[in-house]
Amino acid sequence: MKIYNTLTKKKEEFIPIEEGKVRMYVCGPTVYNLIHIGNARPMIVFDTVRRYMEHKGYEVNYVSNFTDVDDKIIKKAIEEGVDASVISERYIAECRKDMEAMNVKPATVHPLATNEICGMLEMIQILIDKGYAYRAADGTVYFRTRNFKEYGKLSHKNLDDLQGGNRSLLVSGEDQKEDALDFVLWKPKKEGEPYWESPWCDGRPGWHIECSVMSKRYLGDEIDIHAGGEDLIFPHHENEIAQSEAANGKVFARYWMHNAFLNIDHRKMSKSAGNFFTVREIGEKYDLQVLRFFMLSAHYRSPLNFSEELMEAAANGYGRIVTSVENLNYLLQNASAAVPSGEEEALTGELDGFTAKFDEAMDDDFNTADAISAIFELVKFSNTHAGEGSSVPFLEALKGKIVELSGICGLIVEKEGELLDADIERLIEERQAARKAKNFARADEIREELSGKGILLEDTREGVKWKRANS
Repeated sequence: MKIYNTLTKKKEEFIPIEEGKVRMYVCGPTVYNLIHIGNARPMIVFDTVRRYMEHKGYEVNYVSNFTDVDDKIIKKAIEEGVDASVISERYIAECRKDMEAMNVKPATVHPLATNEICGMLEMIQILIDKGYAYRAADGTVYFRTRNFKEYGKLSHKNLDDLQGGNRSLLVSGEDQKEDALDFVLWKPKKEGEPYWESPWCDGRPGWHIECSVMSKRYLGDEIDIHAGGEDLIFPHHENEIAQSEAANGKVFARYWMHNAFLNIDHRKMSKSAGNFFTVREIGEKYDLQVLRFFMLSAHYRSPLNFSEELMEAAANGYGRIVTSVENLNYLLQNASAAVPSGEEEALTGELDGFTAKFDEAMDDDFNTADAISAIFELVKFSNTHAGEGSSVPFLEALKGKIVELSGICGLIVEKEGELLDADIERLIEERQAARKAKNFARADEIREELSGKGILLEDTREGVKWKRANS
C-alpha cells in the first residue's frame, strides 16, 4: 500500500508504527453552522481510507475532533444571546446527523476542544520551559517559530521567504511578538467570551494547540497518519508539527494526507465568498449516497468541481450499482436451482479478480475513481451472466461481491426495506386496476404505501410516472 506523503511530496510504502494497527487523526469541523459540502469531502475521503485499512485487516484508532470554541462560535452565540456551548452542542448534533446520512462512521473518539484545556495548559508550559514559547505583557503566549529549526518542512516554505514581505503567508497573531512569524498558543479573554484560568492569564487556547494535544492524548506522541483538507497544510498543520515535535521530542506523524479543494463553477468553495451548499441542502435534492459517490469519483488529491450536471452523472452511476443489486434480489426471489452449474462455478472463481483490481487501485494512494471502475466492471459482469435460471449460490456470490466492494467505499447499495423496481411496477399496476374498478380506497391505500417507502407517483397523460424521493 502506497500513500502520497505531503511531507516528502512522493508516494511511500505504508509501514505502521505498530504492526497491524493504525493511529489516524483527521481535523474535524468548527461547529458554528451546518456543515457544507467542502467539509464533507475530507469526512468522506478519510472515512473511506479508514474503511479500506480495516478491509486490509488493520485495527484503526481513528480520532477526529470538533472545534467547539472559536471566534465564529462566539460571534453566533452573541448574536443569539446564548452561551457558546449552546451553539457548539447544537451544530455537533446536526453534524452527526449529516455524517450518518453520508454513511461516515463515527470516529473511535470525537474529542471536544473544551474538554482538553488541561492538556493544552500542560503542553504550553512544556514549550515555555524548553524555550519554544514565551509570555507577552498582556498574558498572550506565543510560540517562537525560529526556535523550531525544521519549521516549514510540511508546506515546503522557508522562514526567509515568509519574512520577506509576503504578508498573505505570515502566521496570524497578536501584537507584542518577538518575531512576526510567532503564533499564538494562549490568548487573553475578551468581554463576554468563554475563558479558562491559566498561569499566564484568564483566556482560551489558540486553534493550533488544540489538535496537537488531542492527538497526543488519544493516539500518543507519534501517529501513523494525520489528514485534512489542503487548506490546513499551512499554517495549521505546520504549526501542529512545530508544537508537537518541540514538546514531545519525537516525529509527530509519519504520513500527511491532504484532500484537494472542492470548487463550485471552478472557484474554490468558501462561506466567505458565498458560493457554498450545505450538506443538508444537497440532501433535499439527492440521496446523500449520491454525494458520497460524487466525492469518490475523483482522486482525493485532485480538485473536484461541483455542478448539477456532475451530480446527475453521479446519481446515474450510483443508480447503476443499486439497480444491479435490485435485479439480483429479484432473481433470488424467483430462483429455484440450489446447486451451481459447472459454468457458474467457473464464473464464481473469476470474482476474486474484481477484488484484486479494486485493491490494486486502493493500494495506489487510495485511487477511489479506479476502484469504482472495478465495481462497474463487476456490475457489467453480473448483468451479463445473471438471469432467469441462475442458481441461488451464484446469484448470492455476485450480490455479495458487489455489496462488499461498494461497502468498502461506504456506499450503501442495498437498503433495508426498500422496494425493488419490479415490486413498485406491480403495485402501480394494481393501483391502476383498482381505479378502473372504482375501488378508490384501495388505490389511495397503495399510493400511501408507496409514499411511505419513499416512492412518489405522478399521474400524467402518458401514464403513471414514479421516482424515489431524494433521487
